[in-house]
Amino acid sequence: MMLWFCPNRKFSSLPIFLMGLCLSKNEIEVEESNNGFEFVGGNVNLITAKESWEEKLSQASREGKIVIANFSASWCRPCRTVAPLYSELSEKYPSLIFLTIDVDEVSELSTSWDIKATPTFFFLRDGQEIDKLVGANKAELEKKITILGDSLCQ
Repeated sequence: MMLWFCPNRKFSSLPIFLMGLCLSKNEIEVEESNNGFEFVGGNVNLITAKESWEEKLSQASREGKIVIANFSASWCRPCRTVAPLYSELSEKYPSLIFLTIDVDEVSELSTSWDIKATPTFFFLRDGQEIDKLVGANKAELEKKITILGDSLCQ
């Protein structure tokens, strides 16, 4: 059984306790889908299959671009909090490739990248990890992306 960690709360496919309420993951998805929230905006590419992941990594290698891979979950509030900044940064730094992977939709990738918390951001060059950020630390995410984006523009 895969167990996801979202700061101070552990989630699985079993019913969970959230603010004193026992909700199934499906109930959380229904509740949050009504908020009009989108994980993908700007120049963020949603990865829904391993093939599209491999295609984007190949494209990045061919074009000499760095990939920022955001492993998120629709039910994760910190993921939802950081998503607008991630989208904004994707527009500011078109020299980088921004990906979002839903850990529940593409669990094969989540397992192979050993994702234990959401959000987890990987910074990749030629398919290899050059940096990593676990958690929704907006200031640190912006700092890392700015450094990478500015270094490619020089």
